[in-house]
Amino acid sequence: MCKAGESPRNGIFAQSTDMTFELSGTDTHSQARAGTITTDHGTIQTPIFMPVGTAATVKGVHQRELKNDVKPDIILGNTYHLYLRPGTEILQQAGGLHRFMNWDQPILTDSGGYQVYSLAANRKIKEEGVKFKSHIDGSYHFFTPEEAVSIQRKIGADIIMAFDECTPYPCDYNYAKNSMHRTHRWLDRCIQQHQQEAFAYEYTQTLLPIVQGSVYKDLRLQSAEYIAEKQAPANAIGGLSVGEPAEEMYAMTEVVCGVLPQDKPRYLMGVGTPVNLLENIALGVDMFDCVMPTRNARNGMLFTAEGTLNIKNKKWENDFSPIDPANYCFVDTAYSKAYLRHLFTVNEMLGKQIATLHNLSFYLWLVREARKHILAGDFSSWKTNMVAQLDRRL
Repeated sequence: MCKAGESPRNGIFAQSTDMTFELSGTDTHSQARAGTITTDHGTIQTPIFMPVGTAATVKGVHQRELKNDVKPDIILGNTYHLYLRPGTEILQQAGGLHRFMNWDQPILTDSGGYQVYSLAANRKIKEEGVKFKSHIDGSYHFFTPEEAVSIQRKIGADIIMAFDECTPYPCDYNYAKNSMHRTHRWLDRCIQQHQQEAFAYEYTQTLLPIVQGSVYKDLRLQSAEYIAEKQAPANAIGGLSVGEPAEEMYAMTEVVCGVLPQDKPRYLMGVGTPVNLLENIALGVDMFDCVMPTRNARNGMLFTAEGTLNIKNKKWENDFSPIDPANYCFVDTAYSKAYLRHLFTVNEMLGKQIATLHNLSFYLWLVREARKHILAGDFSSWKTNMVAQLDRRL
């Protein structure tokens, strides 16, 4: 292993990292796995869902509630948004994102590639990098692979992502192919930068590459093989939460998981619904993130083990039963459906906060139940029954 400040050998990962992964069990009827990731800021039991903390906060949730009630092993920060506000200088002065937001557990940051993708009308992609226009003040910025790594160094997450191009759906084959190869070239530049630049704080950071290739099997195979050769401590799968049908997502995930190393964690970026999580866990995915539980909560949609419900519907007006008797979180038995509906009706912010705590707690409950059933040896039968329930509208 070479240390930060040394160069990679032939573009292969040779980074110093304290992140490790140990498999604890596998399912006999699927590719589902249970494992443990170890970082300098703590351990992560997989499968895991990572709440999205876009701008140094998981929307609507106090860090105390997040840690004591939701209890995620890791959360996600957004490089694009943190770069624009508060800016890397402020984060460095604070001692990194952990100290800035008072969070002492693992953090993962994306590279900003997805946000740049979402600014299609206000960005220009070149071989050198991407020029984009800030959604805040219209100012122009330029992200290179090297800059994306350096920014994440300064932000200070435990796990940082290589800069990639996220292709849209649908996507022309030739565009997807050219984009994939550009992402691979950018990855090599990210590796070089990661090896040459010293860690910014008193802990190590791990760089993850991203598989691309849209919904084309041959491209996904090529990309997965290229990424697998890099021998990274973990690997990510990108570009599969951009509007494609779920069955295409599953097909591409299965192809990629068949190539990526069995002894390394696999992170499916930006996914998804509760059903998406279970189906992809069955295909061998270990890590997920998505804004869905928090965004949907703010609009009154709650996820439960019996299905989804819109708390703003009149049918809950005089329903004084607990929000969810399964009690994923203290709010589920502390408040009734009628009370939560009332809070949404009068537009009280507490309603959104309660709904957010519930949804996040449910997502974490779901992946932890999946882990229990993987270790118990009955994951596949449990998943089949659970998927049928989750698909219901209450």
